[in-house]
Amino acid sequence: MIVKQLEKTIIEPKITLVGAGPGDPDLLTLKGVKALNTANVVLYDALVNEALLNYAPENAIKVYVGKRSGDESFSQELVNKLMIDYALNYGHVVRLKSGDPFVFARGYEEIDVAESYSIPTEIVPGVSSALGVPGLQKIPMVYGTLSESFWVVTGTNAAGEISQDLHVAAKSNATIVVLMGVEKIKEIASIFKAEGKANLPVAVIENGSSAKENVVVGVVETIEELIIEKNISSPALLVFGNVVSLHPQFNAIKEFYAILEREEY
Repeated sequence: MIVKQLEKTIIEPKITLVGAGPGDPDLLTLKGVKALNTANVVLYDALVNEALLNYAPENAIKVYVGKRSGDESFSQELVNKLMIDYALNYGHVVRLKSGDPFVFARGYEEIDVAESYSIPTEIVPGVSSALGVPGLQKIPMVYGTLSESFWVVTGTNAAGEISQDLHVAAKSNATIVVLMGVEKIKEIASIFKAEGKANLPVAVIENGSSAKENVVVGVVETIEELIIEKNISSPALLVFGNVVSLHPQFNAIKEFYAILEREEY
């Protein structure tokens, strides 16, 4: 009897990284739901829809760990420590991260730390905002002759500077999705202007897939003014490319340029 009681108290640590998707709770994968169903602890980010916590057992520990852009209240080191401590003391930890854990979400760092403690790990991919959010707006990444490829880049690197990859991407004809870049729109737009792309279509999508979604469509030359006018802020992503011309809001811009051309002639 004593042996059986001891067996019941044995903790089997495990860490599962689950992508929560861009905001709409219905975009969580079935595998993500199953992982949450068996969680002893859930560590969730600021951009995760808290409705997803209902998939975890009622007695599971739910811990908010911040990680909103520009919010350093929860450093990555602290999140790593919490993740390991909870796994060793409580068992299965679900690390619930917005979007996809491996798309600008530091998923590899967290898995690397877990495995350094010999804790079993599992990855559950999520719908990345980089692809899912434009898709919900019917903006394709590739389409006919408008675009044959796409880039996904961060607006700023770890040092808080504009990513050098963006300078390279701006030279191409690809669709370019910029995450965490709305606060740097002036500098980012100047990069495209330097490549002669002042009239390149741009979409800005704030709170993509959520009830608070806000969409602005324009061109590089005027996109900063539109963002200020519509009071767009993070979380928001930018989509640069000719494919944005397929968005219904771009029709008014097409008509405007058509009128200008007629007046010139």
